[in-house]
Amino acid sequence: MSDPIISVENLSKRFLIGHHSNGHRTLRDVLTDALSAPGRWFGISHLQTAHSKQEEFWALREVNFEVNEGEVVGIIGRNGAGKSTLLKILSRITEPTIGRIKIRGRVASLLEVGTGFHPELTGRENVFLNGAILGMSREEIKRKFDQIVAFAEVEKFLDTPVKRYSSGMYVRLAFAVAAHLEPEILIVDEVLAVGDFEFQRRCLGKMNEVAHGGRTVLFVSHNMNAIEELCPRSILLRNGIVEQYGDTRSVVAGYLSSAHAKSAWEIDEQTDREGTGSARITGLDLLAADSDAHLANLMFRQSFRLRMYYQSNKKLSDPRFGFALLSPKGERVFLTETIEGNLRIPVLEEGEGRFDCFVSAPNLLPGTYYLEAWIIERANVTFADHIFRIGRIEITTDPSQSETFAYLSDSKRGQVFLDCRWSSQELLRGASLGG
Repeated sequence: MSDPIISVENLSKRFLIGHHSNGHRTLRDVLTDALSAPGRWFGISHLQTAHSKQEEFWALREVNFEVNEGEVVGIIGRNGAGKSTLLKILSRITEPTIGRIKIRGRVASLLEVGTGFHPELTGRENVFLNGAILGMSREEIKRKFDQIVAFAEVEKFLDTPVKRYSSGMYVRLAFAVAAHLEPEILIVDEVLAVGDFEFQRRCLGKMNEVAHGGRTVLFVSHNMNAIEELCPRSILLRNGIVEQYGDTRSVVAGYLSSAHAKSAWEIDEQTDREGTGSARITGLDLLAADSDAHLANLMFRQSFRLRMYYQSNKKLSDPRFGFALLSPKGERVFLTETIEGNLRIPVLEEGEGRFDCFVSAPNLLPGTYYLEAWIIERANVTFADHIFRIGRIEITTDPSQSETFAYLSDSKRGQVFLDCRWSSQELLRGASLGG
């Protein structure tokens, strides 16, 4: 058996965190320190005062794993678990405190989309600049230039300085450059959290292409559906320690069943949202109709439950909770709110909670759908929280139904299946329908 392409042995990373003992300092304090420790003013950073102290924080502790050539491995865990630190060490951005890593092959990292872009340069110039920073030769960039521009959809603005780009255009171009690298190892952190709805869908498609192209991929995401779709094996990090490493479904199940993970789709301040903030949706989960089993996707007409977690920051009068399913084009194909099920909430107390919505045998045609969710302050008729797009749900058909529903993938058929029954009758003597 060949050597692994990535080998991590007893990897640990320590950071020193500085703390000030006083909330503020007077001018007299500053002048006193300057006289008692003049070396500080000349850049001698190791001199400490009684006003500060340092605390050790271990972001990673004794991490061990191996990745074979051609594997696609997911890395999951809560914020602060050590995922980004691990990727930065593997990308040679930072050094480990203890332990070592062995990597065979060219590595490309997509950790912060847009790193290396210069705002004063045009889109065209930044493609070449950013490509060079990421390790592409000029000839390689020229060869892929048209593909990069087509993916980013910025043809009309190629010769415009990127400082005039919208945030969406900027992100699309940055991802397009990085996505067209051809390294042996690709390290990707949360690409599905950037850009608009349609762009996120294409990002996932590109990741699928890379994953099935024989390259080794390390993929970090809070989207458990994307992890399950792309990664046969996954690593679960918790507090800097590898808690599980193995079959992705088992790892995801272990993650979701823990008290530290609330949902398949984690929601934080980076999520595309609006609202007053008086209440916040903190997670969404797709569950089986009759149990708390997590569902990655749905079969055609499969009943399910959507679980919505929330945090209310104050007492709300008569609020409404709701969600919608969106088509790939962002069109609402289904919408429901608590009030429709005769669930009225006169007062929502401050604190955490959850709501479940049972959906029986939905007649949505097979395809890709996304979630939109909200909390409305009924008294003010305003959004406390409104999440525009999160989650990705695939509805598929049973293989035995493939012939019957062969036409369902045709987008011209719409998005809803109606159970119709046709009959025929001879209209003229001697006529034969279908003959």
